[in-house]
Amino acid sequence: MIVAESNGAVDNRERAVASGTRTRVVCPCLTRAPFGASGALRSPEARCEEAVGLARAIDLDVAGADIVSLGAIRPATYLGKGKVEQIAEEVKADSIDLVVMDCALSPVQQRNLEKAFACKVIDRTGLILEIFGRRARTAEGALQVELAHLAYQKSRLVRSWTHLERQRGGFGFLGGPGETQIETDRRLILERMVRIERELESVKRTRALHRASRADVPYPIVALVGYTNAGKSTLFNRLTRADVMAADMLFATLDPTMRLIRLPHGGAAILSDTVGFISDLPTMLISAFRATLEEVRAADVIIHVRDISHADSEAQSQDVETILGEVGVADGADRVIEVWNKLDRLDGDARAALAQEEDMRPAPPLAVSALTGEGIDRLMAAIEERLARGRALIELTLDSSDGRGLHWLYEHAEVMSRTDGGDGVHLTVRVAPDQVERVKRRFAEPGAGRPDGE
Repeated sequence: MIVAESNGAVDNRERAVASGTRTRVVCPCLTRAPFGASGALRSPEARCEEAVGLARAIDLDVAGADIVSLGAIRPATYLGKGKVEQIAEEVKADSIDLVVMDCALSPVQQRNLEKAFACKVIDRTGLILEIFGRRARTAEGALQVELAHLAYQKSRLVRSWTHLERQRGGFGFLGGPGETQIETDRRLILERMVRIERELESVKRTRALHRASRADVPYPIVALVGYTNAGKSTLFNRLTRADVMAADMLFATLDPTMRLIRLPHGGAAILSDTVGFISDLPTMLISAFRATLEEVRAADVIIHVRDISHADSEAQSQDVETILGEVGVADGADRVIEVWNKLDRLDGDARAALAQEEDMRPAPPLAVSALTGEGIDRLMAAIEERLARGRALIELTLDSSDGRGLHWLYEHAEVMSRTDGGDGVHLTVRVAPDQVERVKRRFAEPGAGRPDGE
């Protein structure tokens, strides 16, 4: 009898393999980066620290990291000849098993560096794909990651790390003989990609049906977006009292999670936690996760969570805005609430400077601490206020015995005020424009709705 292994057993074995893999991280930095290039706002040290964090996110044993200044990219090896020889000597001396290049390598550059270093070499894209493969828990997430990996492997067609005995069907640079070997045959890769794309189209249609059913309720959608490790999942748990995985690591969350939240005046919304973004996010990943990011495009409110304690918070913010633009949310500025998270990590002087910066902005962000709960009440009020824009206020009088109708209003509308009198229950409720006629018909109330704020 064959017994299927649990995800935990696979994860434990992968961690054991990774933790025994001595890794060196190399961070090439162009001294004359093009104006406006991704990463131009970051210091080389910050970029190197992030690359090391990515490697450690899958438990690799990082034995060292180098920042390499480049005047120009060499077509054959990306790095200059002298630097390649120097790193090769250090790799041999330190018994390095894997070199992570924090850049995008061409297949030729990757093969040439592997020959020079006499060990496995992966680039930033390959590393992020491996992290995503480790984090995916749902069938949809696994399909999305596999599609991105196949697009990446299509031009490489090399067997990866076959000396590591790991029985995991699928993909990943940690893979061994247990893989399906799809990367060795371009035709099989293309056929598999077509099948996955069909399945993801089905997922996309299912999501559209779910959104349509939610529109009938209706529950507005509030989506959390932000740079990886900005604290989105911690904030999600704080707002929903859920128990989504939240850890101080890059890409702790991959699969989207949705929960119902109650707003201050009794209304409800669906809060969606999404995958974190990162600088130089591979194009194939953006394409593969387009089905998931449909939730962001369809959201009524988008909460952009920033780690305000991070030295590169501004650069991270620009990266998020760039990716949002690529998925079609560039014109949704009126839906975005900027949240400055991790307020608990700032000292008194930093908080004072932050408050001064807030005052200078035309649309002040909300400073919160998802960990301690500071500022969460303000955030909930801001979400409710943003959702209320364009909604209508309706005044109703219900019979005191109409408990069913009263319950319906509390479930489907925001009850702004309530007065119980001898002639019934007087209510002021706020509803979406497309629900005004439905409410009036249900309660046969002649009172007209008026736009909120008038």
